[in-house]
Amino acid sequence: MTHESSAGTVTIETVGKILLIGINRPAKRNGLTPEMLAALTEAYQRLDEAADLRVGVLFAHGPDFCAGLDLPRFAERFAKGDDFASVEAGNDPESDPARPDIFARRPPWRKKPLVAAIKGITYTAGLELALAADIVVSATDARLAMLEPRRGLMPVGGATYRFIERGGWGNAMRWLLTGEEFGADEAHRIGIVQEIVPPGFELNRAIAIAETIASRAPLAVEALRANAVTYATQGEVACAAEFSPISARLARTEDFAEGVQSFREKREAVFRGC
Repeated sequence: MTHESSAGTVTIETVGKILLIGINRPAKRNGLTPEMLAALTEAYQRLDEAADLRVGVLFAHGPDFCAGLDLPRFAERFAKGDDFASVEAGNDPESDPARPDIFARRPPWRKKPLVAAIKGITYTAGLELALAADIVVSATDARLAMLEPRRGLMPVGGATYRFIERGGWGNAMRWLLTGEEFGADEAHRIGIVQEIVPPGFELNRAIAIAETIASRAPLAVEALRANAVTYATQGEVACAAEFSPISARLARTEDFAEGVQSFREKREAVFRGC
């Protein structure tokens, strides 16, 4: 299935319990338009709302992941102070507070895990999409950069805090302030990328990781991720305060009973998400 648009598309495909989300504007190095951002938001919303989906995989068609925003399409919006992360032509970004933020800059965050497969040019908003994913697999040919200081702007899709969260202050400032390009090895060294594979293998590896996650107890996976978000946004005390009520809720699920039974029977558990 494809969200059609004259300014790029986003493909979606269901493979088992995984939703494949493909950025599709290769002739423009997958530069993002307002229509594409809206289509990405719809895809993320579908991932969260579909009971039969457990994990998303974000990838790109063509040789590059994403060169960032199609800047001329957003220049006027920036000048007016609009929030590009949730825009769609003619739509009020506040009209549907349940729509997920694809850059994870504010609530509502995604409920389900997302694995990103990057390659080639991964600049600005493209890198911010990767930073907002939970796990990133990179091809060895990935070229990453936050170019905003070279364009008279600053990153507004979450890089100013997500880069620090994942890479530490010094590493983040090294690449954010200079706007210079760095490769997959450096991204892996500082923690932005979790695995590096040869070009052409990044999507299959991301799917393999997603399949492993999808085989785990979905209620536990969502609870674990939500608790981690609590730590990232509210700190250790708030995170720890959730341990007991979450554990008690999960202990009353059929999945927990199946987990215990599979342990006794020395077999893989089959979880139903209930």
